[in-house]
Amino acid sequence: MSLPSQVRLIEVGPRDGLQNEAQPISVADKVQLVDALSAAGLGYIEVGSFVSPKWVPQMAGSAEVFAQIQRKPGVTYGALAPNLRGFEDALAAGVKEVAVFAAASEAFSQRNINCSISESLARFAPIMEAAKQHGVTVRGYVSCVLGCPYEGQVAPEQVAMVARELYAMGCYEVSLGDTIGTGTAGATRRLFEVVSAQVPREKLAGHFHDTYGQAMANIYASLLEGIAVFDSSIAGLGGCPYAKGASGNVATEDVVYLLNGLGIKTGIDLDALIAAGQQISAVLGRPSGSRVAKARSAQ
Repeated sequence: MSLPSQVRLIEVGPRDGLQNEAQPISVADKVQLVDALSAAGLGYIEVGSFVSPKWVPQMAGSAEVFAQIQRKPGVTYGALAPNLRGFEDALAAGVKEVAVFAAASEAFSQRNINCSISESLARFAPIMEAAKQHGVTVRGYVSCVLGCPYEGQVAPEQVAMVARELYAMGCYEVSLGDTIGTGTAGATRRLFEVVSAQVPREKLAGHFHDTYGQAMANIYASLLEGIAVFDSSIAGLGGCPYAKGASGNVATEDVVYLLNGLGIKTGIDLDALIAAGQQISAVLGRPSGSRVAKARSAQ
């Protein structure tokens, strides 16, 4: 299979990245980050999450962030809305696209959201109904697709079942997430081969964590499988909560550098992206987690 000529990147730094940071980040700094990402040419930015601040304190203030960002035409500003209350709050904030998530591992589902996979999927039914009524699109995430911190290996067939359910209930795209970053290129290719028998490849995305240093290899393996949508995080924001000191999300800068080298179009300005990453890293008081940004700043 030839490589895609174009790839769409879903920027998850302001949500999936910042929610894992220990220090509080102001609304103003979040707004500045989102606006810088828009200016760099990203077409999809996950801005925040409408969950209880008791569970995810970093996502408090998501409504204020949505109220203050400079929305650029043609850019999707999404949010995570794991339940109906979250969906209603997102709707009130003017959100036009939300994301829901399920796990491919029963143990992970129980530990993280205190219910089984089937119970978690049933909870999305009212969200899907409300989204349809209000013209809001819904994206689905499946976590632990290449390994679970509690169960170890996860069968691709199990991932396919969960992805199929999300797609069938109305998620226009399903992102497969290697939550603990243990996946390798061969396992990634096999995963997409199995899942694409249930959900079309053009409706699938990859979400790779770099905990074991495999994210770029896994993205390349996904490209070989015809996958053309990837989630990534500016400056590699967001550590991995299951492996102390390990890196979490793959850095958007590094993914863009790879795609540029392959002649694949993204519409993203790498220099502007690096600057946005360095800006938020300065706020956090540490260097960017992007290897490309580090290499460029050392030149």
